[in-house]
Amino acid sequence: MPRKLTPDPLLFGVVLSLLAVGIVMVYSASAIVAAERFHDPLFFLKKQLFWAALGFGALWLAMRTDYRRFERWVTPLLVLALGLLVLVLVPPLGQEINGTRRWLRLGPLSVQPVELAKFALVVYLAAFLARRRELVRSFAAGLVPPLVVAALMAGLTVLQPDLGNALALVILALGLAYLAGARLLHMGLIAAAALPVIAVLVAMKPYRWRRMVAFMAPWDDPQGSGFQIIQSFLALGSGGLAGRGLGESKQKLFYLPESHTDFIFAIIGEELGLVGATIVILLFAVLVWRGLRVGLRAPDAFGSFLALGLTLMLATQTLVNLGVVTGMLPTKGLPLPFISFGGSALLTAMFSAGVLLNISQHGGTA
Repeated sequence: MPRKLTPDPLLFGVVLSLLAVGIVMVYSASAIVAAERFHDPLFFLKKQLFWAALGFGALWLAMRTDYRRFERWVTPLLVLALGLLVLVLVPPLGQEINGTRRWLRLGPLSVQPVELAKFALVVYLAAFLARRRELVRSFAAGLVPPLVVAALMAGLTVLQPDLGNALALVILALGLAYLAGARLLHMGLIAAAALPVIAVLVAMKPYRWRRMVAFMAPWDDPQGSGFQIIQSFLALGSGGLAGRGLGESKQKLFYLPESHTDFIFAIIGEELGLVGATIVILLFAVLVWRGLRVGLRAPDAFGSFLALGLTLMLATQTLVNLGVVTGMLPTKGLPLPFISFGGSALLTAMFSAGVLLNISQHGGTA
């Protein structure tokens, strides 16, 4: 099979650009909080630089590893991902933070198993669809098996509890199945069956219900459930066209919660304005474009579905994060890929980008 000497240079450049933006903005958004909490304004920056270095190593490793090997690693990846999703629920292995068990302590590091689960699910779906693409229009033979795997992962994730990532896993499975040719009627039936389940899960947890109320009418409780999204609106609105200037955000001064993680895009909008926010969105748009292009030009079905799945994973997470920050979606704890503070998500995003770059070396010419 022919292989080009170099990976997609535009995709590589976009990934590095987003990583650089993330490092700068994490420091800008977190320095004041880090100084107050840890007496070190560089606390979060140093952690992000550490994970960025690991992420770049993961990208290089994935870029040098023939993507077709992952097809042979489907079962070990699934077993590992499911095992870690179980272990994170077991104290003291799983760290309890704010009433949730989403982090697994491995020596000096903390990792979020659901990030590996997303990657493992994409690899499994790519291998399954490549082998059984002709059956994907059949509900029982084409949709049920991948949905069972996705539902198992999502169920374990809900127990953490983490409804946002659980929904992301199911959406990922349905999205890739649709790209493979699954019938819209089947998709509609699955969505209709899932809505009551989601409604029950929301009703079971008061904080989820408060998030829904805040999404519908944040100004009804500006000091309570609506506080975070209102502060995000203020950050985005006060940025204007060109922004207040790098490092000049007011909302990061203990007003906007999670300003360096889930809501970092609001700080980008405040400090860099509409111009800076638009540039970041365009970088993500180019990332998705090149990822889809890699998938469509892949030399085999597995490579095609793997690239499309990884691109869908990054695109979905980006759209959900931007939707939350701009008030178009209820608040969910999903970080902005490559930019938000956090090790597991950054490591997974960089490794996924490396796989895309490897596939691009085997595809057609530009």
